[in-house]
Amino acid sequence: MISQSQSCALIATIIFVLATQIIIGVNSFPESDKIRTLPQQPKVEFQQYAGYITVDEVQKRALFYYFVEAEVEPASKPVVLWLNGGPGCSSVGAGAFVEHGPFKPTENGLIKNDYSWNKVANMLYLESPAGVGFSYSANKSFYDSVNDEITARDNLVFLQHWFSKFQEYKNNDFFITGESYAGHYVPQLAQIIVQTKSKFNLKGIAIGNPLLEFNTDFNSRAEFLWSHGLISDSTYETFTKVCNYSQIRREYQNGRATIVCSRVNRLVSMEISRYIDSYDVTLDVCLPSEKQQAYILTQLQEGEKIDVCEEDETITYLNRKDVQLALHAKLVGIPLWSTCSGILKYDMQNLEIPTISILGKLVKSGVRVLVYSGDQDSVIPLLGTRSLVNGLAKDFGLNTTNSYRAWFNERQVAGWTQIYGGGILSFATIRGASHEAPFSQPGRSLGLLKAFLEGKPLPTIL
Repeated sequence: MISQSQSCALIATIIFVLATQIIIGVNSFPESDKIRTLPQQPKVEFQQYAGYITVDEVQKRALFYYFVEAEVEPASKPVVLWLNGGPGCSSVGAGAFVEHGPFKPTENGLIKNDYSWNKVANMLYLESPAGVGFSYSANKSFYDSVNDEITARDNLVFLQHWFSKFQEYKNNDFFITGESYAGHYVPQLAQIIVQTKSKFNLKGIAIGNPLLEFNTDFNSRAEFLWSHGLISDSTYETFTKVCNYSQIRREYQNGRATIVCSRVNRLVSMEISRYIDSYDVTLDVCLPSEKQQAYILTQLQEGEKIDVCEEDETITYLNRKDVQLALHAKLVGIPLWSTCSGILKYDMQNLEIPTISILGKLVKSGVRVLVYSGDQDSVIPLLGTRSLVNGLAKDFGLNTTNSYRAWFNERQVAGWTQIYGGGILSFATIRGASHEAPFSQPGRSLGLLKAFLEGKPLPTIL
């Protein structure tokens, strides 16, 4: 039994705690998902979380995420979801640990990434769909028939549950970003959010070197290769008039390659040579594993498979048991973690679903859209992407607000940009960047993201 004075003191304490909670808020983030520290990680002040969100209770399908709070004032910063492409490649392994996460693996452990995107945002990396990275389905038959519709639906369910876990971020500005085949993932997810009127504060999407329209994107490859001196005049003409790349892609995808298109493909490959990286024609041939996300867009059924560097620090690091323990990750039905899934059978006919029209619908609904291109990529070249965005602006009556011009970062030309409709739609190139722009041009990519999140035009004067 407590005395009256003790009772008064207890009530006063309760009132003080409640008042404090109202004033400063309570961090209700799941402690079980909090990362104490990653093995061989440099000391940092920001918080990290990782774990699973179940998106199908019946099939026991769960998606793995890695969340990194912003370095400074995370409560006021936007939440940015990042999705890598493939289809079937890891946003954690490629996006977080190779491109723009807070750390990069080396032989001696993790080092700080000076151009990490969590300098300007709270970064959420999602391994999607199930079967990619640490994400899994207990029902393995799921892997046999995955498509864009399933991926978008599961990603929406993931976000609904994730924001329930991290309610403090529910009202923050929310952006969806990604690259390569995320030219499907990102707009399709944004569209379903708009259609279902989900309670996310979706402000915009940004997609890099995205697959938007099968014929336009793939057929721009011939002009890009020719203009960069990788193929001859005569081969360019053959590659354009006899059998173009979209036709070659389609034939190999359907397992019915004609003799004519096979000959054209061999001729192009011979002239380019085995020692050029198609994802960055200026880069030497020793490739990090995140390049694999684009391989599916160019893999054909003849010739040798492109080899990546034998020593891949990201794969080595994420396969360490102590790292998996720190990340609260597990391997389900697979012996090793890999950058791109070896068990997922994605419906490759989905590559031919155009998503450029979805961008128009998003713009019409008030969602800002940024499309950017690393200008050294021959897989999804800027030529096709730029023409698609320009055509989209014309179709939707979006006048040019800022004409095509150079933009600057760190006192150098960082690329070229054009703005339509007062900033609701914009296109930018990143000078000297590959298919995975943040990997090859991290400073310029961070500058591009910062301007986009702030709703500001890229600096067009030195």
